[in-house]
Amino acid sequence: MIEQSDLEFERIMEPQALADEDEKSYSLRPQYINEYIGQDKVKDELSICIQAARKRGEPLDHVLLDGPPGLGKTTLAAIIANEMGVHMRQTSGPVLTKPGDLAAILSKLEPNDVLFIDEIHRMPREVEEVLYSAMEDYAVDIMMGKGAAADSLRIELNKFTLVGATTRAGQLTAPLMHRFGIPLHLEPYSVEQLMDIILRSATILGVGCDKKGAMAIARRSRGTPRIANRLLKRVRDYAEVMDTTAIAAQITEEYANIALGRMEIDELGLDKLDRKLLNMLITGYGGGPAGLETLAAAIGEEAVTIEDVCEPYLMQIGFLARTPRGRVATRLAYKHLGYKIQDDNEQTKLF
Repeated sequence: MIEQSDLEFERIMEPQALADEDEKSYSLRPQYINEYIGQDKVKDELSICIQAARKRGEPLDHVLLDGPPGLGKTTLAAIIANEMGVHMRQTSGPVLTKPGDLAAILSKLEPNDVLFIDEIHRMPREVEEVLYSAMEDYAVDIMMGKGAAADSLRIELNKFTLVGATTRAGQLTAPLMHRFGIPLHLEPYSVEQLMDIILRSATILGVGCDKKGAMAIARRSRGTPRIANRLLKRVRDYAEVMDTTAIAAQITEEYANIALGRMEIDELGLDKLDRKLLNMLITGYGGGPAGLETLAAAIGEEAVTIEDVCEPYLMQIGFLARTPRGRVATRLAYKHLGYKIQDDNEQTKLF
């Protein structure tokens, strides 16, 4: 028997990659476009652009990938490099604190290489300004020295493709956004697409999984492949321990439901933190409106956690609304959690 205390599953529904997540053990990421499941419009446009660039013998135009975390932006960047037959260099916006940091990376790129910058919206402005000339002219100008002795050093670069990834496209400056020739937006996955991803990952992991078991996991994955793969691994752990008669784990709908139930993840993918937030909003503040900081203090969580982890999915499924006066629980949230809707509640009447 597995007790909840034996394994810690807090933040398992976090769409960002976890600090202790080891993706080196198994390569679940597809390597080429024909292996990539979902995002059909994005794949079609990328495929055409890549074929045209290869035919001309030129680097692919700069690509901007935006969308919620966990949908495969890093994977697509690696696929672009593989399809173009070049290397990929990876970094992130917060790491590039000085113009020299970016210049050092750019100067080491081989012809037509891919530079992937995750969280590109978090780059400092002075670094971003260096990137402008690199994207357009394939050169960077670095100031050497200070005061009257200062001089500008121009570094010529090999032609390259910049792939920028952001979860907040609205925070990108207009000059940077307009320098991307191929802007692509990633959408959350359907349950059917997630089921296909889970079945593919199960094969790579060497674990048996039937379609009903994969569907049970997919329905709780919040439209996010990263969460789907994470849940698959956790359900596999439960199946291996619960089924002592099998040589290898076999994930069925029964095992998936038992495992996910013990992880306190309900049929819509809400975890303990999501329900804690909604319960407090409904029982503590009459369904709202309530401010973000107020809710965060009431449930003992950081405001940024609520805003970045809980709210996007709760709004996507229509359980939460942001109003000028604060957060409001909708009728769907009341119904899902089993609360009776009070007819005299002016806020719930809106929904």
